Amino acid sequence: MRRLRHLADFHRTSSTNRALGYLMAFNAGAINAGGFTVLELYTSHMTGFMSMLADHLVLGNTALVLAALGALLAFTAGAAVSAMLVNWARLLGLRSTYALPLLLVALLMLLFGLVGSVTMNWKTLFAVPMTVLLLSFMMGVQNATLTKMSNATIRTTHMTGVVTDLGIELGKMLFWNRLAGVQQQKVRANWSKVRLFSGLLGMFFVGGIAGALGFKQWGFVCVVPLALLLMLVSLPPLWADGRKLRHYFASRAT
Repeated sequence: MRRLRHLADFHRTSSTNRALGYLMAFNAGAINAGGFTVLELYTSHMTGFMSMLADHLVLGNTALVLAALGALLAFTAGAAVSAMLVNWARLLGLRSTYALPLLLVALLMLLFGLVGSVTMNWKTLFAVPMTVLLLSFMMGVQNATLTKMSNATIRTTHMTGVVTDLGIELGKMLFWNRLAGVQQQKVRANWSKVRLFSGLLGMFFVGGIAGALGFKQWGFVCVVPLALLLMLVSLPPLWADGRKLRHYFASRAT
């Protein structure tokens, strides 16, 4: 429980980064796979949306062009909001620097879980349901937060970079060092990175299975427990910052 309280704290260690990365990879896997079950779109997959935008622009399918554009803009907006929250919290010297955007993700997940089936029918200017934009925005917030928190070593909403980095370390591990002339030239795998990237990949996969099964059995409400867990992780640093935040908002009101 003590470790859980420090997962979203400003003061970072490699172990808290790794633990939060695993949790958020599971979360992204569940949302991504579960979202595909009901929307038939992978809402954290911006590479796919960019390709979709290009393909259907050539094919003249305006509705799908708008859909791809909407998802891309929503993801970008989420990343921008995360950066603004993190930088604002840093200026105030808050412990909840990373807890603020993670709490936003938790609240959006709770909203998605409780009213997702309703927002699926709310068409937007981008020719997609509000649910698609909500999930893309949410994944943008999450990805930017974990990227800033870990100095770009951990990304959790898509696995292309993770698989690439894991492949690089496996290549080092399998390299035939007999070709190296001196000890300093020998190529060695970074085992901490191998464990990190393998863990992220595994948790994303397990989260995907859980999300697909959960959406199939219970629908949108299955994300509510995940949202509550993320709120539990986010609230301790915010609680610790209570006095600073009250003083800040009181000074702004006068």
